[in-house]
Amino acid sequence: MATKLIEGEWIWQDGKFIPWHDAKIHVLALAVQFGSSVFEGVRCYKTVDGPAIFRLDDHLARLFDSCRVYRMDAGFTKEELTKACTEVVARNKYEACYIRPCVLRGYGSIGMNPVGSPIHTYIPCWPWGAYLGDGSLEEGVDVCISSWQRAEPNTYPATVKSAGHYNNSQLTKMEAVAHGYADAIALSPGGLVSEGSGQNVFLVRKGTLVTPVVDGTMLSGITRDSILMLARDLGIPVSEQPVAREMLYNADEVFFTGTAVEVTPIRSIDRIAIGAGKTGPITKLLQQRFQKAVHGEIPVPDGWLTPVRATAPAIAPR
Repeated sequence: MATKLIEGEWIWQDGKFIPWHDAKIHVLALAVQFGSSVFEGVRCYKTVDGPAIFRLDDHLARLFDSCRVYRMDAGFTKEELTKACTEVVARNKYEACYIRPCVLRGYGSIGMNPVGSPIHTYIPCWPWGAYLGDGSLEEGVDVCISSWQRAEPNTYPATVKSAGHYNNSQLTKMEAVAHGYADAIALSPGGLVSEGSGQNVFLVRKGTLVTPVVDGTMLSGITRDSILMLARDLGIPVSEQPVAREMLYNADEVFFTGTAVEVTPIRSIDRIAIGAGKTGPITKLLQQRFQKAVHGEIPVPDGWLTPVRATAPAIAPR
């Protein structure tokens, strides 16, 4: 079933707030024609001290890295976009939500050289629950190995979060859903495990937490990094290494991580039950630890939680 979008009221665009349905671009904008857009997915969580955005600084740093690779100038500093993200949450009066800052090329050039196309920065936000459906965080999901593989390194920059890259992810996801799965895991061109349609993958084997090494075919996820840090803090052995497909089938536990999926257990792959076919103890421990971190219930590193304050005047466009 497709994810239903719950519309917000306001979107931040180029330094001002506009009504949700006023966020429009031309059909010949390069973002539409060629997927010339970079973006981030960020979650804001309800905490005892009010709404707080999880690892916003790291997400915006990656957004600017993506802009640099694609030779795009967002037109605003990271500090200005930090303020804009907190403002749009406050303006929409959300205690918890998903935020999607995006920088895109608009209407101008029509060829492969984008010079002459204006660049716009948008920040919408909306409420978003469990990405893979009700009960997925508790009960886990059934996935498959996709027939669609990830691209060869240096085909496109896989560590950049660009809209055009996600056509591969859509094929992966649609195929999985058509075959009765919640999602899929894609392999690299060399046949090793890469990532899910939009998530990183972890497995547990004999007490060790294992995740594929960043190899130029996958996104280096911020939630992935958070789980690695939390696992080390808990004394769980961690290994970033090449992962063969069969290692997933023989794992004691497997789970997805990502801003949208958070920490979602995988109970079967290709109809093969993983471990006991339910959420494993290390997955549950890390899931609970992650939830405590994002809700401000345990001490976290500086910068992990950016508080949302009262709405201030919008930043003037340049």
